Amino acid sequence: MSTVLAAQKALIGRGFTGPVSVLIEDGRIAQVTEGATGGTANGLLTPGLVDIQVNGAFGADFAEIDEEGMRRIVRNLPSTGVTRFLPTLITADLTQLLDQARVVLAAVSTVNGTGAQSLGVHLEGPFLSTKRPGVHDPALMVAPTPERVDAMLELRDALRMVTLAPELPGGIEAVRRLTEAGVLVAVGHTDATGAETSHAADAGAGMITHLFNAQRGLGHREPGVPGVALVDDRYTLGLIADLAHVGADACRLVFRAAGDRVALVTDAVAAAGMPPGVYRLGGADVLLSDDGVPRSAEGTIAGSALTLDRAIRNMISIGVDPVTAFRAATIIPADTIGEPHMGRIEPGALADLVLWDDDLKPSKVWVEGKLVYDAATASPDTPLPPPREAAGQPL
Repeated sequence: MSTVLAAQKALIGRGFTGPVSVLIEDGRIAQVTEGATGGTANGLLTPGLVDIQVNGAFGADFAEIDEEGMRRIVRNLPSTGVTRFLPTLITADLTQLLDQARVVLAAVSTVNGTGAQSLGVHLEGPFLSTKRPGVHDPALMVAPTPERVDAMLELRDALRMVTLAPELPGGIEAVRRLTEAGVLVAVGHTDATGAETSHAADAGAGMITHLFNAQRGLGHREPGVPGVALVDDRYTLGLIADLAHVGADACRLVFRAAGDRVALVTDAVAAAGMPPGVYRLGGADVLLSDDGVPRSAEGTIAGSALTLDRAIRNMISIGVDPVTAFRAATIIPADTIGEPHMGRIEPGALADLVLWDDDLKPSKVWVEGKLVYDAATASPDTPLPPPREAAGQPL
């Protein structure tokens, strides 16, 4: 079965061009023709967005997911332009964490083909530094012994990414073993020095989890994690572009220093896409207040309520080149996670596509050539749950 999509403008490679027509056959892009005429849709056509760090959304937390919650996530993510996502699980007892991962994978298998597609799992913990815990529970953080790494690798190909602190005992060897097994290793929740951050890249680490947040900071003599990350071409920099985790000037700095190595991520929690209220993250309550930033009972930022389309608009609003901003949410994360057939409009790529309106909001979204979202006809066929009440003391 073949379909032709035509758009006034499209993101092709490193620029916008148009008009363009895209021939889709069997879920993949068969041909891209520039200069198309007749029947051309207004708006911008881009690859589908790829979010490689998301803890939950639309009222559902991956650590406590069920089939209904997963269905709600995959059906609603396309409204934000996301066609591929990597479920992320935060620190827990390792046995419990692996059980959570298996539940996520089982839930995904029941909803395939109904919306956005999962890429596997990302384990953000428990091999993290108690000095930089964020909202993770320091009591559950452990060193990456060979036995614990073996246990993680039992997830096999479903384990796509692990965030760890490389300065922990056994950390560099864990980076090496995970990388050799085909897992993307990200440096995060870490007190690593600049030298230790470089050593992690030598061992195969390829990403920084939420740059600037929960890591040793940038200094003019000790560059810490951000200082090395900004100049080391081996690292992709995960950036939570909600302008709360990282301020506007710092975001501009990151793009000016490493524009083609920035991957926009949401680090979204169950509060994303929801009204203010109490939601769950890794088994704990977090409060989404009117400022749009989820926080723990102690006031620590707990993930985000960001959506990836809004991250793009945020970056464009502060002066980041639109092509660069869209690439940071498409081809850069796709390549970083090892998916060369996603995040681009070219022959052979999966036909994951988004048509954007003049306000840069998703108008139509396709996954493997199948229309999964149309703003003109969208209806709440997967109603969202109301915010929950906090257990015990109010947050």
